[in-house]
Amino acid sequence: MFLRGFVKHPVMVGSIVPSSPQLIRKMLKPVDWANTKVFVEYGPGVGTFSRAILDQLPSDGLYIAIDTNADFIQYLRHEIVDPRFSAVLGSAADVRQIVADHGAPHADFVLSGLPFSTLPAGVGDAIGQATADVLRPGGAFLVYQFSPKCRDFIEPYLPKIDHAMEWWNVPPAQLYWAWKE
Repeated sequence: MFLRGFVKHPVMVGSIVPSSPQLIRKMLKPVDWANTKVFVEYGPGVGTFSRAILDQLPSDGLYIAIDTNADFIQYLRHEIVDPRFSAVLGSAADVRQIVADHGAPHADFVLSGLPFSTLPAGVGDAIGQATADVLRPGGAFLVYQFSPKCRDFIEPYLPKIDHAMEWWNVPPAQLYWAWKE
């Protein structure tokens, strides 16, 4: 399914292989799970991060996965049966409305593996602004990329950014944690 998604939509799927377990652990490590009620993921694909998120999300939490690929959304809805999980066909730029439609005032954390460097003009900035707007103070935008260019779409809206690399991934990934102060 993942490979088929890459072949069908190479610009919207950031890699030909799913993220490594090491990347998943490192990316999610700073999340304050005890105080997370709403976790949002942009571009969940086939749910590579989903089990790790659901394993740590509180029982009264909400996990909203947003993707523009209808095949991935259909797959996720079939594969992940958990009352805390909602797969939404839509754009990350509409995250404020999607979170509100789920009855939540904000998101605590937002995760993204979207390939910012290949998004159409203006979309990366729209996602950066919408994410900053939907996050609660103290929350963070967690971004993993293969190019440092994504920082250009995050920093104007969330300037406090921690950065690391994950070498145990194909290809090695840049990791960003952009905190809302």
